[in-house]
Amino acid sequence: MAKGRIEIDETLCKGCGLCLRVCPKNLIHISTDRFTPKGYRPAELVDPQTECTGCAICAVICPEAAIRVYRWVPAHKAEPALA
Repeated sequence: MAKGRIEIDETLCKGCGLCLRVCPKNLIHISTDRFTPKGYRPAELVDPQTECTGCAICAVICPEAAIRVYRWVPAHKAEPALA
């Protein structure tokens, strides 16, 4: 299974919560302890057990393009070349 993570650019995030609603694993939350430079509470990834798959649904729905997705897919064994 693919593994991933996201980074949220807090200078762009307005805390709208759209990403929270679409995350299939419910791993994105609104911060309760900090504000962005513009005064919004930013979204943050809360993924202590690395369940994020890097599906990128959150990045697609983000109206501010504040989410960057990183995804790792397991490498497959190289198949022998046919002669």
